[in-house]
Amino acid sequence: MFGPPPAFGTVESLYRAAPNGRVDGLRHDAGTAETEDEKPMRLATKTAPTLLFGALFFASAALSQTVTAPASLPAIGYADLADLAFAGQVAVIVTVGNSVHLKDADAAGVAPGFARFYIEGGVNALIAGRGGLPASVSWIADVPMTAANRLPKLKKAKLILLARPVPGKPSMLQLVSKTAQLVWTPETEQRLRAILSDANGPAAPPVVTGIGHAFHVAGSIPGEGETQIFLKTADNRPVSLNVQRHPGEDPRWTVSLGEIVDDAAAAPQRDTLLWYRLACALPPALPDDAVADQAPDDAKAAQADYKLVLDGLGPCGRTAPAN
Repeated sequence: MFGPPPAFGTVESLYRAAPNGRVDGLRHDAGTAETEDEKPMRLATKTAPTLLFGALFFASAALSQTVTAPASLPAIGYADLADLAFAGQVAVIVTVGNSVHLKDADAAGVAPGFARFYIEGGVNALIAGRGGLPASVSWIADVPMTAANRLPKLKKAKLILLARPVPGKPSMLQLVSKTAQLVWTPETEQRLRAILSDANGPAAPPVVTGIGHAFHVAGSIPGEGETQIFLKTADNRPVSLNVQRHPGEDPRWTVSLGEIVDDAAAAPQRDTLLWYRLACALPPALPDDAVADQAPDDAKAAQADYKLVLDGLGPCGRTAPAN
């Protein structure tokens, strides 16, 4: 995750205004700052300090982070998209207008095979974000070179950005992670809107933070039993996992989002918010203290039922650390 940006005045003071109206330290000759067409691109005096701030901020706060180029970005999984959605304060659809290829000191820390760009784009739609955004925004991204080792074409690309505003620079955004620049597709937009809508709805499941207590009660006949596992949540709302076994039947597990166990509830479907809250947060096994008061056989049964739940949920599918 990117760190907080330095004060604009501090960064700007490292450079002095050049006689030609530009800022020394960020050169705009053809060999240093090029458009995606690899032709010289000169920024006006009004734009140069913003570019300078963005380049230095990105280099100092995210040297090792890169953003995937639009042309090579695969379909993003539910867990990764949800991580980005919850990490950002802004979700916005933009169309790239201008982009400047940064080099030398302005591209410090760029990984091999990537190029750093300062990008300006017009806002098409604000999916989420308090206070709104201006009509155009700018951001910094490291994008991979093409297969021919050339600079990627960014102009007119339609993107989704998951970001946070830069304090004091309302038109500049800070991507929340290296994967926070997404190619826009109707499907990705729809999925993102659904995630944010579900998370802000009245039935939104709480954030799961761990396991509280688990117990197992054996039935009156062999093969019969019930396990209840109480989860810890960020806002202390009750969530429990419930597993029932009956001879001659497949075991059945459900999730209860309340004090009363709902026997009619179903296991959550994959790629839903409740599934994400569980699959991406539950530990691989019940902690010892969760079953410390259980008899050995009951503790073993509880562990087996917990594994049944994990197997039913399947893998989280997260490909990058949560932000």
